This record gives sequence, structure tokens and C-alpha cells, in this order.
Amino acid sequence: MMRGGCVAVVVLAVTATVLAQSSPGPQPVPMPPPIAAPVDTSYPGTIALTVNLTNTVDRVVTVHETIPVKAGELVLLYPQWIPGNHSPTGPIDKVAGLFVKADGKTIPWVRDQINVYAFHVQVPKGVTSIDVDFDYLSAVRQQDGRVEISSQLADLAWNTVVLYPAGHFSRDIHFQPSIVLPSGWKYATALTTDAQDGDTVHFKETTLNTLIDSPLYGGANFKRIDLSTGPDNQVFLDVFADEPKDLEITPEELQAHKNLAIQAQKLFASHHYDHYDFLFSLSDVIGGNGLEHHQSSEDGTRANYFTDWAAGARGRDLLSHEYTHSWNGKFRRPADLWTPNFNVPMRDDLLWAYEGQTQYWGVVLAARSGLITAEQARDEMAGVAAGFEASKGRDWRPLVDTTNQPTVSQRRPVSWVSWQRPEDYYTEGLLVWLDADTKIRELSEGKKSLDDFAKLFFGVNNGSFVTDTYTFEDIVAALNQVQPYDWTRFLRERVYELHPEVPENGFAQGGYKLVYNDTAPAGERRGAAENPRFGTSFADSLGFSVMGEGNLGSVSWDSLAFKAGLVPGMQLLAVNGEVYSADKLREAIKRAEKDTGPITLLVKDRDQIKSVALDYHGGLRYPHLERVDGTPARLDDILKPVE
Repeated sequence: MMRGGCVAVVVLAVTATVLAQSSPGPQPVPMPPPIAAPVDTSYPGTIALTVNLTNTVDRVVTVHETIPVKAGELVLLYPQWIPGNHSPTGPIDKVAGLFVKADGKTIPWVRDQINVYAFHVQVPKGVTSIDVDFDYLSAVRQQDGRVEISSQLADLAWNTVVLYPAGHFSRDIHFQPSIVLPSGWKYATALTTDAQDGDTVHFKETTLNTLIDSPLYGGANFKRIDLSTGPDNQVFLDVFADEPKDLEITPEELQAHKNLAIQAQKLFASHHYDHYDFLFSLSDVIGGNGLEHHQSSEDGTRANYFTDWAAGARGRDLLSHEYTHSWNGKFRRPADLWTPNFNVPMRDDLLWAYEGQTQYWGVVLAARSGLITAEQARDEMAGVAAGFEASKGRDWRPLVDTTNQPTVSQRRPVSWVSWQRPEDYYTEGLLVWLDADTKIRELSEGKKSLDDFAKLFFGVNNGSFVTDTYTFEDIVAALNQVQPYDWTRFLRERVYELHPEVPENGFAQGGYKLVYNDTAPAGERRGAAENPRFGTSFADSLGFSVMGEGNLGSVSWDSLAFKAGLVPGMQLLAVNGEVYSADKLREAIKRAEKDTGPITLLVKDRDQIKSVALDYHGGLRYPHLERVDGTPARLDDILKPVE
């Protein structure tokens, strides 16, 4: 009986196991129906949009829309993929207080279970329009995001304050926008003003894609500076500042900005705007910015941009970079970066052309216009190359993969820049296009250059506002039209293949070589003062940079500092027993050249204080480009103003 009982138990156990294995496990819940894909048909009627900017204390923007509708389901979208951001970063988290009403009665809405940027509304029978109200909670603190509004000025991006119907191309949805400004404020935008009633400004009817591509700056302290090269090329610098004194501009500074419009016109021999507006904020409250648009750009920098001109050589290619985007990125755009509306994913694989070549022209045009000197431009290029010489990330990540970074990181900062190499398509792209420019000049014996490519590729259809898309093959074909060469191989080797060697051919072909010495770059020779925005770099000696209050900004992967245990974010308290300053660290590096003792740093790491010894005796090392005698000075020719 016991033996039989054991067998029965075993049989029951086996049976239970078999039944358990054969029983169906959890199954996925069916996905909800997809949101209607956009089609190229007109949305019936015009959407009225009123944006109120008057609450500058709480930095809350109130939005009211009146949307023509018909009975049935309506899906409203909040823009997710913002051109120029290259990532799905529309600030949906800052939307609050959403109410939908018809004839004064509230209509419930339901957020899509999958797409949090979509809101479903069931429109009752007989309703022909709905009212939509919501608040946009602009960042109050830097940790909440970029500060866009202060008591003195504001940067309004229309994509933050609009909901639009799904199912249509953005060019097929029409808006009638208005804005209510704080009392006495002035404004600037590429939109066309229809009328102004006190502090309320009404703009002419426009399409959704043009609306979102036409941000507005407003403020109490404003100056409009005419940079036009003639009646057929109207360009304006619309400056908004924290204080009236920050608007003062010298004749020399004014001429450099006028030269930018002149040199850009000579480079591209075309334009694709009725008038172009640099929307330019000079503020220590509003966050810095640089975002391209077709007929304008959102630009923001330090308050003393004009009043302490010498302090800002680094980063003064901001305006030239964003202006170039009117041609490259806005008028001409990679085919898979153009999307029918703002909730269709973008593909960024050609950003090395969109942003990389724009980075190159930004530096070149800044030098040609006099915004920076030729020496400052060369030092900037040298700094880029030096950074890549210390970048271990180039050992594992090809340049093209960095174009995925805006989506990978949502443009959040990374800790280990030289290992992760985020968005290197900008600066390494600069080196690739310098290589291409000098190669064209070399092969053509100076008869052709990348300037000819710019005219051919971006200068087409002068006066047209209609986006003209391009592909990799289009780039290669245009380069070959300028100068026959194996451009496919040239670009694939430098962009698509794993290529640890830093692309410095442009220096050699341009008549220069990269060297290191103890002379600070031309843009940083201001004595002991540290650059508040970019910090002070000791990357090419000790392997780190220092930001405000002694905080380590970056630490190069596998550098001396890295191996000693230094980490980004640590606070540098003392150097060889003396309270830290950039000058004291420089002096310590100089003294270490002549003795054998280490440089001793006292650092704070969260709640710990520790001493770190760096056995370094190589002196100060700053990157520069040094002229190679007997070689053609092609880089000098590139940086000269075009007559």
C-alpha cells in the first residue's frame, strides 16, 4: 500500500506539472487603435489661439483655443518632435489645467494610453466648435528646465502653447494667433502683425508649421538693429535685455553684425525669407539658447554680450550658426528629418550634414564677418581636435551613431563626455567639412571650394520658402559637381565607419598643424577671470575642466585625473594647500615642470573631503594651429572675408 501510494503521488505530481505547463500563461492586452496618421488634406476652418504672457511672477502662460469641430471623436495632439531639438522633447510635463468645453459645458477628455501627447475628445452632436484652455507652467528654477520668462523678458515657443487636431499635415491646419503682453512690453517675431489693441497683438492667419517655426520674444528693454544688405534682403537683430544698459552697442560691434548678413549673402547667393529676425536675449536670468527657424532664430547669451565684448569670443559664432540654418536645416533639410506634423518621429542620421556643416559655416562666417578673429577661429578648431584626441569614445562609437544621441538621452547632460561622446556630429562634423573644403581647394588648385557647394546646394530656388529635402546621395552628387572625387568613400570613412584617428587632414591641407603650448587660446586671454559659461579647461594637461565655484565640469576618460579618482561634480577646494583659484592651479602646473613633487588637490565629494595627488610635470598645454612653412595657406583663405 505504501509503495502504491508513493506511485500515485508521483503520478499526480507529474500530471499537475504537465497540466501547469500546458495551461496558457498571461497574454498581452490588445493595443488600442492607432491615432490617425496625418494626410495632406485641409482641416476645415481656422483655429483661434490666444496666449497670455502677463503672469511673469509665476511664469505661467495661459492658453485659449477655439477649434472648429464636427461631432464624433477628435484627437488633439501636443507637439512632441520639435524641429531643431532633434528629439521627442515637447514639454508635455509642463501642461496643466486642461479643460475642454462646448457651449459653456465641460466635455471630458481622455489621455491616450500609449501616446501621452494625445488627448481624445468625444464631440457631442450639434457642436461645431470647442473651447480649449490650459496652462503652460514655464520653468521657475533651472533644475526644472530652461528658464524662459522673467520680469523683464520672455521667449515664447508656440509649440509649448498649442494643441492641434490629429490626422492632417501641419501645413493644412490654419491658426489665427494672438498674444497678450505685459504692459509696455515690445515684441519681435517672424509672424506678420495684423493689428494691435493695447497690449494684445493679433497676427495674420498662418499655418501650424509656420506658427511653430516663428517664435516670439517680448520684453521691457528692446532695441531693433537693422542689418539689412538691401531692400531685397532685410535682416534684423532684435535685442531684448535684462537692463537698458545691456543694449548699448559700439560702432565696431554693429559693423561685425552687419558683416554677418553681408558674408552670408555672398556665401549662399540666395535667401528664403521675407525678412530674417535674430531674436536675441541678453540675460543672466533667462537661459541661454540657440534654436534655428526658417525666418528667425532663438538666440540667448550673457547680459554683457555687448558691454564686455572681449569676454565672449568663445561662443560668438552663435548667431552665424543659427543664421546658416535658414539655408541648411530649414530651407534644405534631410529627407527623413522632414515630417508631416510634430508628432511623427524624426530620423537624425544626416545631422552630421545638417548640424556638422552648419557648425563649420558658423565658425567661418563669424571669422569672415569679424565677430571673432581668424586666430580665435583657428584656436576653436584646434580645441575641437584636441578634445577628440583625448576622446576614448571614438574607439567604440562611430560618428553617425552620435546622431542618435538626442533621442537616446533626450538631450539631458551626460557625465562622461569623452567616453559617451554625445552629439559629436556638431564638432567632429566641423572637422569633416574643413577636410572637404581644403580637399576641394587642393584638387582644384584653388579654383573651387566648399563655398561653391554652398551656392549650388543651398542657393537653389532663391526666394522660395518651400522646404527642399536632400539625401546622402544628393550631397555626394553636389560635391562631385563642384569637384570630382570619391566623395562617397570620403564621407563613409569619416562618418559611418569606426574611425579612431582624429580627422585633422583639414589642418594639413589648410597649411597648419595642431600643436600644444603654454599660451592660452586667443578667446581666453583675459587674466585671471574664469569664463562663467564655459569654465576653465585643464583638459590637455591634468584631464579636467573647472566650472563656477570650483566644480569639476568634465573629466576625460582614462586621463591622469580619471585614474586618480576625480569625478565630474566634485568640488575643487585647494591646490597645494591654498584655496583654489584658476590662477593658483595654473601656477602649480608651471611649478611642477621644475620639480618632482605631485600637484596636490583637496576635493569635496558629496560629504567627504579627500586629497588627490597628480604626478604631472608636463606644464600648461593649450591647443593651437601652427603655420607650416612652405605649404598653401588654404585655411587663411577660408577665414578671410569674401570681397
